[in-house]
Amino acid sequence: MMKGSMSTDLGIITVNPDVISKYAGSVAVECFGIVGMAAVNMKDGLVRLLKKESLSHGIHVEISDENILTLDFHVIVAYGVNILSVSDNLMNNVKYKVEEFTGMTVEKINIFVEGVRVID
Repeated sequence: MMKGSMSTDLGIITVNPDVISKYAGSVAVECFGIVGMAAVNMKDGLVRLLKKESLSHGIHVEISDENILTLDFHVIVAYGVNILSVSDNLMNNVKYKVEEFTGMTVEKINIFVEGVRVID
């Protein structure tokens, strides 16, 4: 069976990793202290804040053969927040909501803080 697939009595459900990353991104930007997802240009090292419709570019989803998820988030945080508590809150929210949404287990969430922004 394919990664991200679940078998039911009526057939097979396959969840595309893009669906998971979009959902996880929308959960993440609702979290306190997260300004948004970041896209990093490896060539020149520039970081840019992603618009709402392209949040999934700041997230990498890996699905194991056992349908266990690993999520990498590239985020921009608000100036003056405690990065550890913001990250902790993000991890807990995303783990709970993504597991509820997909029926898969989230084993690991890696957070890469790529920038900081002052919120007006």
